[in-house]
Amino acid sequence: MAQRASSLSRTTRETDIRVAIALDGAGVCDIQTGIGFADHMLTLMAFWAGFDLTVSCKGDLHIDAHHSLEDIGLTLGQALAEALGDKAGIARVADAKVPMDEALASVVLDLSGRPYLVYCDDLLPALIAGEEKDVWREFFKSLAQRAGMNLHIRYEYGQNGHHLLEAAFKALGLALRQAVQVCRSGAPSTKGSVD
Repeated sequence: MAQRASSLSRTTRETDIRVAIALDGAGVCDIQTGIGFADHMLTLMAFWAGFDLTVSCKGDLHIDAHHSLEDIGLTLGQALAEALGDKAGIARVADAKVPMDEALASVVLDLSGRPYLVYCDDLLPALIAGEEKDVWREFFKSLAQRAGMNLHIRYEYGQNGHHLLEAAFKALGLALRQAVQVCRSGAPSTKGSVD
């Protein structure tokens, strides 16, 4: 099987980002976004996905985390899509639920090539780790868009914002681990191609 990996960079006036991903890794990470909480979340996702992941970002954090997280999502999503290639043989669809103390989050996804995000975040507090909760919607939206992923995230219950997001990122990792698994031959679609 060909190596399922990708390395990308993205540079704008707002951010300078480098991402390297290997889907058949061991969960080895080097994440340096300039946002400690984001480093923690991305490390959790990669570990539970079994991806080797390197992310570096120099962003306009003097404004806020919005541009950095949005652009990390775009770059990571594109790297994931490139690493998947033609998606031959992958399971494609997966789901996971993860508890974190009092919180529970569920993730359902389809690497269909048709991006869509359903994000039920009513339970999240307005601020998490000093940033507006909306920056996480933007991250997931960007990730789904560039990965060509139909992504549904629901925070089932919980009170602590850190716990809720941690459960979601772990669930995302577990669902990705299942979805990228090679378990058949040919395109994972009755129409003969994914997209």
